[in-house]
Amino acid sequence: MTRKTKRTIWISLAAFVLIVGGAAAFYFGSILNQLNGLQKEGDESPFASIKNVEKVNTPDPPKWEGTETVNILVMGVDARGLEEGEIPRSDSMMVVSLDPLTKKINLFSILRDTYVNIDGYGKERINTAITHGPNAAMQAAGDLLGIPVQYYVYTDFQGFIKLVDAVGGVDFDVEKDMHYTSKADNNEYDIDLKKGYQHLDGETALMYVRFRHDAMSDFARSERQREFLKAVAAKMQSTTTIAKLPTILEQVSPYVDTNLTLSDMWKLGGLGYQSSMNGSEQIPPMNMLKEERTAGGAQVLTVTNEEKLKQHIQDIIHPPAEPEDSTTGTEDKTASGEDQTSEQPAQ
Repeated sequence: MTRKTKRTIWISLAAFVLIVGGAAAFYFGSILNQLNGLQKEGDESPFASIKNVEKVNTPDPPKWEGTETVNILVMGVDARGLEEGEIPRSDSMMVVSLDPLTKKINLFSILRDTYVNIDGYGKERINTAITHGPNAAMQAAGDLLGIPVQYYVYTDFQGFIKLVDAVGGVDFDVEKDMHYTSKADNNEYDIDLKKGYQHLDGETALMYVRFRHDAMSDFARSERQREFLKAVAAKMQSTTTIAKLPTILEQVSPYVDTNLTLSDMWKLGGLGYQSSMNGSEQIPPMNMLKEERTAGGAQVLTVTNEEKLKQHIQDIIHPPAEPEDSTTGTEDKTASGEDQTSEQPAQ
């Protein structure tokens, strides 16, 4: 190999490294810029006017050290018809629980009519907690489940639509025909879906997760939301979607607010990619809820046994070890012929 040939090879390799390095720098730089934009401050925060409704100084959420289970409250709101600065109630509330040790994710969807004590504000439906600020919402969800909730992610209908469109939509099995119309919002969010396996874009996906006009109402809707969120999470873990991450973040950033720091997002992003879905559940589960009416006549859902519910959550996140069968060892030995001295004939 001549000196000129070697020099050409090294120049080509150097150019390749510079191009790849530059692309990587641009990629990660774009991600950093977009991640920084998710945490809104000042007038950009959807809670900029919270001082006008805040009655008590709700404590900050517990700090996540990175080794224990992390719990994130995801809230979707319907901001239609509200005045500027007015905070809408949560249309959906989910807690995503991720265990860094087992790399397992559990998803809990909280029924919005669950009647709980919101610290400092009294008994209310849990979907009103966000109107007192994200700290109040995290604490209310944590008190109900019996776990610390360290973070929140807050978005509206448009944020959901942008996310689904940004990942390229999701192929999903719609279990039945769904139809609903409303003149209240000039038919902007009417629902019209046909049964069957199909590709859902942002708008049709919103129809699917919003539908509750059947016999099971919010109970069926919460299950649909969990199943669709799992499908979106699986799509987010694909190599193709990861390559589009800067674009995805750019699309959803204007519609999302969170208390996650940039460092937290990096740690959780890595954990999320390595983790798998363990299960999902409605909270309260059907065998622990009761329909009641408040003194004012409003119909709400209550938990029949709060301590039992909290233990149920713990058993899901940290399953108890199965007890060892004391007879197993003896049975195994007998089966293998290692403990059959009583059956041996006398010599």
